[in-house]
Amino acid sequence: MTHPISRLAWSGLAYGCIGLGTAGLVVPLLPTTPFLLVAAWAAPKGSPRLARWLHEHPRLGPTLCAWREQRAVPRRAKRLALVVLLASWLVLWAGGAAPLVLALTAFLFCGVATFLLTRPDAAADPTSPPAGGEVVE
Repeated sequence: MTHPISRLAWSGLAYGCIGLGTAGLVVPLLPTTPFLLVAAWAAPKGSPRLARWLHEHPRLGPTLCAWREQRAVPRRAKRLALVVLLASWLVLWAGGAAPLVLALTAFLFCGVATFLLTRPDAAADPTSPPAGGEVVE
């Protein structure tokens, strides 16, 4: 049994990340997916009920399972992430951000894009191998 304060801290982190991820749906430059992945990581340590809810959620569950089991990202999520990265950078550029800010965010966004593009595509069925990937047993 873990200490109640430790469970409270993990639960707080999970719920906080869910809140930030939800806000990221409408706030430009605030990512959603990383916060939900952190929530999925922290939830079992603080609230098994929340972890179960996340993994059984009809929209979030398949993506979280694909990440956990295959380290894969759905192709649609990759495309959307790339469009949002580009749109976010263009908003900064159009808003007259300083050249240093534009350069740093471009570098960061290129790193994120590279990471995403090097992940395998999530299979339609999380128990089947990812497209173009090998079966790992």
